[in-house]
Amino acid sequence: MTSLQSPKTLASLVARARAKGPVRVAVADAAQEVVLATMRRAMQEGLAEPHLVGPRADIEPLAGAAGLGLDAACLHGSGGDADAAGVAVRLVRDGKADVVMKGNLHTDVFMRVLLDANTGLRVPDKRVSHLFLLEVPGHERLIGITDAAINIAPDLAAKAQICQNAVDAFHAIGVDAPCAAVLSAVETVTASIGSTLDAASLTLMARRGQITGALVDGPLAFDNAVSPRAVAEKGIVSDVAGRADILLVPDLVSGNMLAKALEYLGGAKAAAVALGLAAPVVLTSRADTEETRIASLALASLLWRSSGAPGATGMGKELHRTLRAAPMAEADCHPLPLTKAKK
Repeated sequence: MTSLQSPKTLASLVARARAKGPVRVAVADAAQEVVLATMRRAMQEGLAEPHLVGPRADIEPLAGAAGLGLDAACLHGSGGDADAAGVAVRLVRDGKADVVMKGNLHTDVFMRVLLDANTGLRVPDKRVSHLFLLEVPGHERLIGITDAAINIAPDLAAKAQICQNAVDAFHAIGVDAPCAAVLSAVETVTASIGSTLDAASLTLMARRGQITGALVDGPLAFDNAVSPRAVAEKGIVSDVAGRADILLVPDLVSGNMLAKALEYLGGAKAAAVALGLAAPVVLTSRADTEETRIASLALASLLWRSSGAPGATGMGKELHRTLRAAPMAEADCHPLPLTKAKK
């Protein structure tokens, strides 16, 4: 059930983050007009204290044109894209920044640095995943779509971890017990459609405590996940159908098309972050608007405060312990346990 305190719009999410004060944001390759305009606005609204990373010769004239005084920001010179990403990550590892934000560089370059086994932000036993948080016109709640940008064709164990990442993110924004719909093309388990078998398994895993903090059900087709009318017409009995907060998609391609169709044809507003790392990561497209970047930054801010912001939750020491842990290769990450860990 969605908490009464959960945000209904991205604007309310931004307001909540603003009320909690600024976070230190390391922007990897900040040499882009929309990036610098976003950081100027984030400073003005008390959302962020920016650390701009990239070639000084490129950033300084753009910052001046954007009205961003560099005396009010911290500028860190770097080389090309990979070096800029490396400097931004190092700021987090050294405790000088709280959040990493993708600037004017390719996602594959950025992710390669984030996932580096020796110098990145990987966390042992954690899978990295992506979350789109969408405000869809006419819909009563924010919708999360995962994973539509990082995991290409996740298997069952990966989907369970992707789902848990999204559930934890919804807890951070105030949704105490989100409803997670595991999507497929149909709402019945069909041996010839592999995603329905995964959905049924994930539903059972949640009931047995292998995914916690959410109601999980599937397989559900998209209409059955979000439309009470469709649920009533089809006679579906489910605690999740028609009221999903999280849409767990079968693969990256379907998720990416769904999220972008809602955004570009359905008029949805979006925020986008990477989850499962030692710090929240704003992972937007280079074509995204200032509004999308502000919403994404607000989401990352709330995630940081929920998971280990010094002075906010008392978990700062735990966060820094995690940062010192040796990252593991994806193939070495353990699957979820078969039973709940004993207390």
